[in-house]
Parts: sequence; structure tokens; C-alpha cells
Amino acid sequence: MRSTIVLVHGAFAESASWDGVIDPLTAEGHRVVAAANPLRGLATDAAAVSDLVRSIEGPVVLVAHSYGGAVISNVDPDAGDVAGLVYVNGFAPAPGETCFGLAAMFPGSMLGEETARAVPRGDGTTDLYVDPDRFPEIFCQDVPGPRAARMAVAQRPATQEALVEPSGASSLWTDVPSTFVIGDADRIIPPELQRYMAERAQSPRRVVVEGASHALPVSRPDAVVAAVLEAAAARAAA
Repeated sequence: MRSTIVLVHGAFAESASWDGVIDPLTAEGHRVVAAANPLRGLATDAAAVSDLVRSIEGPVVLVAHSYGGAVISNVDPDAGDVAGLVYVNGFAPAPGETCFGLAAMFPGSMLGEETARAVPRGDGTTDLYVDPDRFPEIFCQDVPGPRAARMAVAQRPATQEALVEPSGASSLWTDVPSTFVIGDADRIIPPELQRYMAERAQSPRRVVVEGASHALPVSRPDAVVAAVLEAAAARAAA
């Protein structure tokens, strides 16, 4: 049985960021689901993706971008037959770690007080956006200008609380084979951090995409598709 591919977007993006990935995966015979990541809190976001996985029969490959990596790392290991994890410029936290804390471990992230916009909400949380004027430079410097401008307008905020919420008591990457696709010009999650997380996860597959920005699913969908197909094939051959 072919794996179902579940795509989990990260902060400052939305499901349409996977548009260039979906058709090639479908053409290879995989069912593809682009999850609507709530971006409200790490535990609740992971619970939402876990519920989606429970609804799927057969093996699942979880593919996540950016903050979405923290979400799939916290998916319930009993939610279903998770055959592989693919981190696309993604966080892979260990228990107790936070996304913001990880991003500060190595130099290189351009996301900070000067480039983020905070919007307090009535429920006591704070939404974070990337400053639209800086978005193309920081998030997607290798994406053509008109599309980068649209991405800046369409970005979905994550709560600050989600990005500082500690990861749960276990990490799915300790038990599930993981692949890391790393854009070596990422200005949100330092590439050095991504290499560190891949090494820690003992990832058997690591792909470094030269010159690629944080927006890998948009700018280099070919690299993402190749990594996902390899992860799915590894399960089929097991």
C-alpha cells in the first residue's frame, strides 16, 4: 500500500505553500493531504494533526515545514502507522525545547523584534507576523518578487505562545526514520541548527539545497518531492 503524504505547513505560511509539491506526489500514486495547521499552540496543533492521522488507513509520511516540524515531532505515536518524517527547513525539538530557543542556539536567524509584528488578541495571546516589507528578504529571497509579495500578504500568523511552548515529553523522531531537507540560505532557521537537529535525530537521509531560502516548498518543490518519495519508498521496501 502506498503511503498517504500529510503536509504540515509552518508559521507565516499556509496550505497553498505546498502547491508545487502536491501534483508530483499525486502523479506518483500517493494520496496527499495538506493539513490546516492551526498555529495556536504546540500541544493543540499536534493534537489536531494526530486526529487527522487517526482518520487515515495505512502508512503515513508526515512532511513538515518550519514550525510544522515541531508539530509533527509531537504527534501521538499511537495515532497511526507513521512510516517516516520529512523536515523541510523544519524544527525537530527534543523534549522541553522551544522553537525560539532552538533558533537562538546558532547565529543566522533574521526573525526578531525588528522584523516581526506583534498583534495582541482578545484571548490574551499574541499573534506574530513577519513585517510584510521585510518578508521577501527574510522568508523567501529566492522566490520571484510578485509571488513573494503575495506570500507576505497571505501569511498566517502563529501565536507567540506556540513558538515558546516547550515540546512534549517525547519526540516522534526518536522512533521514526527522519529526512531533513535543508536550504543552505535559510534566514529563519539557521542551516547550522538544522544540521545539528538532523545529527541528533540520527537522520539516515539529509539533503542540502544550495542557495535555497526558508520557503523551500515554494522555491524548490523538486527537492522536497524527491525527498518525500525517497522516504515513502524506504517504507515500502522495509
